[in-house]
Amino acid sequence: MLISDGSVVCAEALWDHVTMDDQELGFKAGEVIEVMDATNREWWWGRVADGEGWFPANFVRNQHQPLLPPCLPGGPQKPERNGSGMKLRVNQDEPEDYEALQAGDGGAEGGGAKAQSSRDQMRTNVINEILSTEQDYIKHLRDICEGYIRQCRKRADMFSEEQLHTIFGNIEDIYRCQKAFVKALEQKFNREQPHLSELGACFLEHQANFQIYSEYCNNHPNACVELSRLTKLSKYVYFFEACRLLQKMIDISLDGFLLTPVQKICKYPLQLAELLKYTHPQHRDFKDVEAALYAMKNVAQLINERKRRLENIDKIAQWQSSIEDWEGEDLLVRSSELIYSGELTRVTQPQARSQQRMFFLFDHQLIYCKKDLLRRDVLYYKGRVDMDGLEVVDLEDGKDRDLHMSIKNAFRLYGGTTGESHLLCARKTEQKQRWLKAFAKEREQVRLDQETGFSITELQRKQAMLNASKQQVARKPKAFSRPYYLTRQKHPALTASLPQQQVLVLAEPKRKPSTFWHSISRLAPFRKFCFSNNGEKGLLVIQEDCLTLNECEKP
Repeated sequence: MLISDGSVVCAEALWDHVTMDDQELGFKAGEVIEVMDATNREWWWGRVADGEGWFPANFVRNQHQPLLPPCLPGGPQKPERNGSGMKLRVNQDEPEDYEALQAGDGGAEGGGAKAQSSRDQMRTNVINEILSTEQDYIKHLRDICEGYIRQCRKRADMFSEEQLHTIFGNIEDIYRCQKAFVKALEQKFNREQPHLSELGACFLEHQANFQIYSEYCNNHPNACVELSRLTKLSKYVYFFEACRLLQKMIDISLDGFLLTPVQKICKYPLQLAELLKYTHPQHRDFKDVEAALYAMKNVAQLINERKRRLENIDKIAQWQSSIEDWEGEDLLVRSSELIYSGELTRVTQPQARSQQRMFFLFDHQLIYCKKDLLRRDVLYYKGRVDMDGLEVVDLEDGKDRDLHMSIKNAFRLYGGTTGESHLLCARKTEQKQRWLKAFAKEREQVRLDQETGFSITELQRKQAMLNASKQQVARKPKAFSRPYYLTRQKHPALTASLPQQQVLVLAEPKRKPSTFWHSISRLAPFRKFCFSNNGEKGLLVIQEDCLTLNECEKP
């Protein structure tokens, strides 16, 4: 109604929204979204900067701003957050005395008690929402596991276990963890005085279990692709519909049901932020809710980071496929993140030879390559250094005792147990410092991956390398034995009265017009050259990008 009457409806993002497909709108907390379609209660269509898409309505605060008159410049203006004359409301059910509640005004007699009563009521509402949505979510997961997965396993002729894992991911593990979580919530719920319920501790006890959502969120795009492929066949469409009807589930397609866990894990920080807002600092649950909010934000951030890392493995595979003369195992066997890259001088022993090389620091390993002398964008693989167990030693400028030569902006990679040693020099001191920071970051990345259990599966690695090889073949031009070569052919311009001449013409692939012949014409004192062939003479005229026999004449 607000959109149709000429008003601009804006919403302030309360939390980052992670996009899982092209139809969704991604945004950061605090951004203002212009709402363009709010007919659906759960998902709205909005715009941020140049992007448009669907986003969950419960991720934002609603705020309304009238459209500026046509005579005023600037059109719709970005609303000031919490500005005067503009009320922010979490949802449509929030009471009108929200600002008074937030201020906690107790100046008037009984005002403080009224504000506290309103705060308790709002805390009760948030707690009831957390419990009710959690119970609905458990039913939703049960319907997927029992209504779809169980039925699919009965049809081995239609589904393999690998297919089921691609479609449903680890949703059965999520179901088991969520059952334990909702049971803990119900035990902490105070039925007589709900606002005294202490739910923060439940989130803290189960925060490690929530990390399994990372695997599910990372697999979700693969599930959408596989479902899209299967639903092109009518037998799978009928089968999935029969599963839904037998389980008495609402009329939503399977891919819609599978999106719910992605939405759920991103909604927890929002719910905890609301709970903390209505929890008095003296409340027994305040510190636990505060810690739980921080923990669930970290879980959401971890899921974001893992999603980004898995998207990067395709880029790493493509980079490896572009390197000439690659040797040894694939990068993705051990690495999944490019930390830093740049050019360094590698000093080899015992002759103390200096070599300019391009170095690429990944987690666990350092790759170095040589540039092509003519095509500077082409790299040749020259070797790698295993970073696990190596120590990075900063060297002072001066004479090196081992090599008996002067060094500057140098550092050494030294293996204490193996005795392996690599001396590398940067051109500038600033470059050296950046490399030293990059090596420290690489070790920190490895440590975090070990703590969080992040790794790339064999299937993901193989798929990334397969995609890279396909793209490499698609980009590779047709092979020629030589860049330019000469072929003999009959010249079509010769008349029948003249002896058939054999001339040399330059044959080459199609390319952009060259300025080569312009340069020749400016430098050469003449443009006509005579040549003799079988006693006849002709004039060979140089033209741009081609050699043609222009005419034949007698001496």
